[in-house]
Amino acid sequence: MSSADFDASDLKVIAFDVFGTVVDWHSGIAAEVERVFPGVDGAAFALAWRAGYQPAMKAVMERIAAGEGGFTLLDELHLSMLEQVLHDFSLADRIEAGAKRELSRAWHRLPAWPDSVAGLTRLKKKFTICTLSNGNIGLLTEMAKRAGLPWDCILSAEVFKAYKPDPRTYLGVAGVFDATPGQVMLAAAHHDDLAAARACGLKTAYIERPHEFGQARPKDVSPRPDNNLHVRDIDQLADLLGC
Repeated sequence: MSSADFDASDLKVIAFDVFGTVVDWHSGIAAEVERVFPGVDGAAFALAWRAGYQPAMKAVMERIAAGEGGFTLLDELHLSMLEQVLHDFSLADRIEAGAKRELSRAWHRLPAWPDSVAGLTRLKKKFTICTLSNGNIGLLTEMAKRAGLPWDCILSAEVFKAYKPDPRTYLGVAGVFDATPGQVMLAAAHHDDLAAARACGLKTAYIERPHEFGQARPKDVSPRPDNNLHVRDIDQLADLLGC
């Protein structure tokens, strides 16, 4: 659907994926790693750390499905993933426990993309804007405070005790705001997230973040026809929605 065909008259809530969509995790993590370990390739370390996310999440969901564990905060997963990456980079002996935990909280301190704060501020004049992330509430709150992200509400997997792409997360946003799924839009830089939201009846907007994985690894940001909107950044989303 082209932006000219999109009717936003019934739209009430815009929920945003956060990591990669609103904040730049790659440059943020790389900078913190290089500060702690001068001379280490922070970009490679950041990619390796992020690469552990999907396997870690899959393992947790399998344990929950098997009745062998409960919901796990992303902070805890980040720390366990960090342990493995430190081992892989032969850095485990170069950092003490306290410093390791502090480094694992680098995900709380990620910088916003240059357009994020201004774009979100414009959107919230007309819509309710919130997060919908697998990040835990404490993480997302500290990130917002540090980066100046003007959320109306912080929603996460922790609220619904389910991780995206579980339908309980997308439908949960509608439930929180007493809205129909069609009155909610998910804005994200990841097509799999958007597809899962669309399957639950949400509207979807794809936000281009070609350098999510760093300048050296640009990603394909080609439009896909199933999304309601396709924008280069959050400012353009605000333009198209009349904010």
